[in-house]
Amino acid sequence: MEQQTQSNYNQAIQAIKDAILKSRYRAAALVNRELLSLYFGIGKFISENSRNHFWGTNAIETISVKLQVELPGLRGFSPVNIKRMRQFYEEWEKYIQNAVIRPSVPDEIQTDLLLVNRPSITDDLVNLSFEHFLSIGFTHHYEILVKAKTLEERLFYINNCAMEFWSVEKLKYNLKTSLFKKQGSMPNNFGKTNQNPNLQKQALQSFKDEYLLDFINIEDPDELDERLLENEIVIHIKKFIMALGSDFSFMGNQYRLEVDEKEFFIDLLFFNRRIQCLVAIELKRGEFKPEYAGKLNFYLSALDEYIKLPHENPSIGIILCKSQSQKIVEFAFRDTSKPMGVATYQLSTQLPEQYRNILPDAETLKELL
Repeated sequence: MEQQTQSNYNQAIQAIKDAILKSRYRAAALVNRELLSLYFGIGKFISENSRNHFWGTNAIETISVKLQVELPGLRGFSPVNIKRMRQFYEEWEKYIQNAVIRPSVPDEIQTDLLLVNRPSITDDLVNLSFEHFLSIGFTHHYEILVKAKTLEERLFYINNCAMEFWSVEKLKYNLKTSLFKKQGSMPNNFGKTNQNPNLQKQALQSFKDEYLLDFINIEDPDELDERLLENEIVIHIKKFIMALGSDFSFMGNQYRLEVDEKEFFIDLLFFNRRIQCLVAIELKRGEFKPEYAGKLNFYLSALDEYIKLPHENPSIGIILCKSQSQKIVEFAFRDTSKPMGVATYQLSTQLPEQYRNILPDAETLKELL
């Protein structure tokens, strides 16, 4: 009887908790939609009056100052933010129109947003993205507008912000590393080694062809070896996981495997929640070599035999190296049986080749000083 009562309490608590969380989410979504609608309407009002020279110079600055006088403590209406509202309207007005004006809102500023059917956007795309559009914050929208230039790219980041609950910091990182262009482009053998089309797609979406490891700072990149690279990654494991993606959980470095009484060690081992599999990462300081594939194939076989749980999908291996030739990768993977791919990394200390000879080297600087 006591166990039944406790079970009933637990169910009641869970039900109330779920109701509270859903209510909070709906309330936050409504507030966010209201703010976006307000900013869009103000942006339209500012655009139509400032672009058509109805106002004099420094009008936005003057309006911002007077708003602070009228509404002391008002936040979010600095001259910079008001200009961002104008940009928000001007970038999206091709796809968004104003709906019916509510009585409480002045005629000059209409603040309800509706997507309209435009020839340049398919119905499916509009339906897919509109709720996502309204569910992310204005700061997210501004970052996307400034750093993503095509409609397809902007909708990609909007949808991912909404579905993956990206923070502004996470969004900035993915914009900086051009996730839209790099996602799904990593050389791999997923199609040949996995017969589940949905799993293939999820695996492709989970990895990029290049990772920016800008948290690794070393004086001489040419002296970087695998163990130093591994140590730097472990020290900054949170930043490395941000580079990989939010679905990755770190299981350890130099992960020990024992096969026929002999020890083997995987550089980095992760678990991916979305594709429900172990992910082994082997670090290489230079260019990809064919023999790396054979070694990783062996590690994946051992993981699947000794570590993988029955309900999990086959393990995936990633070789993270300085550079790679796609044709060499293709030949190396041609007869492998385990899913794997090759990605490259870039460090913060590496300058593009065209800029490397602009600055003097360290010895020359010493002589100049």
